[in-house]
Amino acid sequence: MSILLFACCIAVLLCLVMAVAWAVAERTGNSGWVDTIWSFAVGGAGGLAALVPLDGAPGFLPRQFLVAGLVAVWSLRLGLHILARTRAGHDDPRYAHLRREWGDAAPRNLFLFLQIQAVAALVLALALLAAARNPLPYFHLGDVLGLGLALVAISGEAVADRQLARFRADPANAGRVCDVGLWGLSRHPNYFFEWLGWMAYPLIGLDLGGAYGWGWAAFAAPALIYWLLVHASGIPPTESHMLRSRGDAFRAYQRRVNAFWPWRRRGGDEEKRR
Repeated sequence: MSILLFACCIAVLLCLVMAVAWAVAERTGNSGWVDTIWSFAVGGAGGLAALVPLDGAPGFLPRQFLVAGLVAVWSLRLGLHILARTRAGHDDPRYAHLRREWGDAAPRNLFLFLQIQAVAALVLALALLAAARNPLPYFHLGDVLGLGLALVAISGEAVADRQLARFRADPANAGRVCDVGLWGLSRHPNYFFEWLGWMAYPLIGLDLGGAYGWGWAAFAAPALIYWLLVHASGIPPTESHMLRSRGDAFRAYQRRVNAFWPWRRRGGDEEKRR
């Protein structure tokens, strides 16, 4: 199969999957299904991108299985986490706010929005394809660094999610802002580790000797994820919701803790005690 044909097939498949996500969200009234399905869709598309035979390519490389395995672990961890929240009745406040803003046009606008997510998933899948096809002898330093970085990122995101869930489960924390553990170092540690995990694939795909130029295409994944999380569908709508629901408490949190990069600001402890 040619890369072009594969990209077209994956694009159609992802558009269909996100159309199903739209239908499920509309039928259930719970937008949590959107990110659940998207997470599994990216994992499936990424695994196919890593493993599908391509015209002119040699036999299977161990690196292809490494990339497929890492994206599968990421997808299952994140997808099952969001699935558990969704089945418990948690509706994503970002989508709920968009629905209120869109009014009667909400069903149409949500459908178009999810098709844009399908395009984003396609970019991620093609970046994984580029990383997995690096022809350098396996195991090279980039593979080791990429594997280690991916495992740290998946573990860090899981810890952040668990700390937030534990904080919310305590009735004494009702109406408070979570600033414990990793949440005291970054307002969005789950987003930071999400981005960090996608940085693993350029490490795996790069050939600094210049023989495999397509390895640079793997940077499309962390670049896209950073833009989505920091400037588009991640931090901006999440913080808008938190400002509406937590008010001055969240404003104080914003002043003492960085939004994305984990680092406690100087004087943060003093302000917290005031």
